[in-house]
Amino acid sequence: MKPIDIEKVQKKLDEFKNKEVYVHLETTNGAYASHFNEQAYNVGAYIRNAKISFNQAKIVGDGKSYRVGLKMEMGWVYAEGLTDWTIHEEEKLLMAGHDREGRLMVSLEISEAPFRY
Repeated sequence: MKPIDIEKVQKKLDEFKNKEVYVHLETTNGAYASHFNEQAYNVGAYIRNAKISFNQAKIVGDGKSYRVGLKMEMGWVYAEGLTDWTIHEEEKLLMAGHDREGRLMVSLEISEAPFRY
């Protein structure tokens, strides 16, 4: 993965507009939180192979972390805290956010084909 290049990511997001795509969205602080603080809460969300279509996609950020929003007919999907990106298996857009120690905190993947599970 490499640091997000906002123009390149926006271009790839636009390629998925108005198509049926599969989304993987995951957030976690996982076991990281409780390893260092017994009073910390573990939180996370996970959805894989959600089939959606969006008519607008936007990436915004301050150069350190980014937010991607996908506007659907009846709502939004968004991920915040993204820092890195890559094209995986030639067609899947993978974006992830890592903390200062490089641990995964959020990921958003978009593909025209279902993800393996």
